[in-house]
Amino acid sequence: MEAQASKKSHAMDWLLFLVSTAVVILLLMFADEWFWVALPFSLTYFVKAVDAM
Repeated sequence: MEAQASKKSHAMDWLLFLVSTAVVILLLMFADEWFWVALPFSLTYFVKAVDAM
């Protein structure tokens, strides 16, 4: 039962990682002093997507 509960889809985590990474890149292009605001979201969702957390 626990094996099934621990297997979950990481599609939403990958999607949020890609969106937040795009935001980081856009901020680097247009407002480079503010890119760090979106950086924690990108890193957090990457860690969740690769199931390291």
